[in-house]
Amino acid sequence: MTKQTLKEPITDPITEIDIYAKLKEIFGFNNFKGSQLHVIKSIMSGNDTFVIMPTGGGKSLCYQLPALITPGTAIIVSPLISLMKNQVDAIRNFGVVSSVAHFLNSSLARPQIKEVQDDLLSGMTKLLYVAPETLTRDDRIEFLQRLNISFFAIDEAHCISEWGHDFRPEYRRLHPIIKAINPDAPILALTATATPKVQQDILKTLNMQNAKTFVSSFNRPNLYYEIRPKPQDEKLLHKQIVKFLRENEGKSGIIYCLSRRKVESLAEMLQLNGIKALPYHAGLDPHIRAENQDHFLMERTDIIVATIAFGMGIDKPDVRFVIHYDIPKSLEGYYQETGRAGRDEGEGKCIAFYSEENVQKIQKLVKKKPLGEQEVALELIDETVSYANSSTCRRINLLQYFGEKYTLENCNNCDNCLRPKPKVEAAQEMELLLETVLAVKQCFKAKYIMQILLGDESSQIKNFKHNKLPQFGEGADKSELFWQAVIRHSIIENLLIKEIETYGLLKVTAKGQKFLKQPYTVMVSQDHDYSSDESDDPDIVDSVNSVGLGGADKVLFTMLKDLLKQIAKKEKLPPYVIFEERSLEDMTIQYPITMDEMKQIAGVGSNKALKYGQPFIDLIKVYVTENEIERPQDIVVRSAVNKSGLKVYIIQSIDRGIPLENIAEAKGLSLEELLHEMEIIVASGTKLDVNYYVQEYIDKTHQEEIWDHLINCENDSIKEALMHLGENEYSEEEVRLMRIKLLSDYGQ
Repeated sequence: MTKQTLKEPITDPITEIDIYAKLKEIFGFNNFKGSQLHVIKSIMSGNDTFVIMPTGGGKSLCYQLPALITPGTAIIVSPLISLMKNQVDAIRNFGVVSSVAHFLNSSLARPQIKEVQDDLLSGMTKLLYVAPETLTRDDRIEFLQRLNISFFAIDEAHCISEWGHDFRPEYRRLHPIIKAINPDAPILALTATATPKVQQDILKTLNMQNAKTFVSSFNRPNLYYEIRPKPQDEKLLHKQIVKFLRENEGKSGIIYCLSRRKVESLAEMLQLNGIKALPYHAGLDPHIRAENQDHFLMERTDIIVATIAFGMGIDKPDVRFVIHYDIPKSLEGYYQETGRAGRDEGEGKCIAFYSEENVQKIQKLVKKKPLGEQEVALELIDETVSYANSSTCRRINLLQYFGEKYTLENCNNCDNCLRPKPKVEAAQEMELLLETVLAVKQCFKAKYIMQILLGDESSQIKNFKHNKLPQFGEGADKSELFWQAVIRHSIIENLLIKEIETYGLLKVTAKGQKFLKQPYTVMVSQDHDYSSDESDDPDIVDSVNSVGLGGADKVLFTMLKDLLKQIAKKEKLPPYVIFEERSLEDMTIQYPITMDEMKQIAGVGSNKALKYGQPFIDLIKVYVTENEIERPQDIVVRSAVNKSGLKVYIIQSIDRGIPLENIAEAKGLSLEELLHEMEIIVASGTKLDVNYYVQEYIDKTHQEEIWDHLINCENDSIKEALMHLGENEYSEEEVRLMRIKLLSDYGQ
């Protein structure tokens, strides 16, 4: 095979225009997501850079693009061989083959290693993926010292921290090795999940305290979260799972189990029920394990039943659901695993089954660890149990754990928000709780505080004479579930903090002290009591904010999907490496019938269009002709301006509940330009239902105040509205969105 590579890297000073041009040329995107551009500019400026970006946020682009357009070779440290292979395959298939990207690990034979080294020394390789173990070998270090290294990227950087959910000792040795190879090359550390404690640990271990840090929101609005009681009768549990899988037939999903034995028995049960499912765990023969993973990636099977061994190596964007057969050992693990659903911002359902029996099994396993590790592990389990039991919005709980505040009271996309429990006034109980924490000198954990409130005369309480406190037994008229809810609510409201460094000791904050002086109304909903749940077979709620095909042509989508599978089989590649589902969806809206039109499809760059686009163009051309379809491009010529292809795209995308930033990105617009187009659309008499976006991004109080102003004012001047509301507190985008909502609700 002839060696090919990208055009020569840019050697002159790189401008933002150059970066955008390469983004379009290589990856087929007009705009960056979130902080991607800032991260890329930071590492290209030679800065150590730390990135926390949720799964699906586009971390890999943060090192792939700068590696491809700058001189030298980027060294990417990655924990899994399967992940390296997927990434190398993916980057080569953006119209680039062979030498541009390689991996170097124990899976390669000597001739393959020689080929990789020759390409590296020739300067043709822009990205080299290595396992951390590879870097510990002296001969590898000596070889890498000979290369012109542009930067080091450490993927899955949470593996550095023992407080993380996937601690790996070899990751803690990376810093001295990197400095031995090239002390001047900047370091880019990336992870999808990191609590504030883990973040500090990563920066300290890599000696990157002065790094430029970019933390994206941990919120994944397209994911639906639900915790369900796990029936003691395994047949009832299997019935629920089979029912759900049949309702989601043809969709890709992952089911996580804690034990290898359960993985195999559950996969067998699903197969007997006619469901295409395969097992995956570390105990399987490596050949079978790799084969099963390939079957899933190539879409020859729908379901993988796995232990957490099946995880970081999966770069599949269209996983539609993740089921936890057993509750995970940590919230970080739970977040990471659920994050494998809906990476393309489409539908993603995350269902976890909870039982006290499972928790007790995990705790028993933990007690076999050394004492220090036990304390960390038990604290992580307690956080997971707290999350499972809580009846507060799942997003509020999850984001609070990662140090982020979720401002909406109802996300409309989790079980607790869609089936809320009634709330009760608990100001007096909150006072009692805070007073008790202060009475014991802020030196005890939540469970101990509850024992005091409930009047539990344990030996520990007697030893400390805390049974003599005036607060002892003052909360005995309430249940343990109630006090769990009050404690959790106090942490969410920042009246108490739980110190991770001291394994969960409760401390009263300045806000908590102020509350004691000036109490106010506190409404708390009681935790779930899974032991007495009424229904053994509840229906799983459809996620409200899920993005489906919506306005897309479903018949054409099915045809394109079948064609994609045929080409993928021929190329021996996962279908999503060729075209992601969002690209197929855009094709069903735009109906591209020329190569130039195909290049404008979301996620299809020039190279991909030329390499794979023609069969899709041919199919679409026949479909359009046979069905006499009027394409958006044709409508531009024959119809009024307000029915142009852009406006059709905007209307259909909003009907599907796609975030406005994504709609703007797909069409190369700024948010201000998109809002202008939306204003023209509603002014012409077309309804745009923007409620999904308004509820997610505009504070409820702001919504109400802007609405009141617009309803009562004599004109709809944005400038006057901002002057009335306060320009420092309200943004122009908020007012314009609320005006679009008003016109859509009442002006059509």
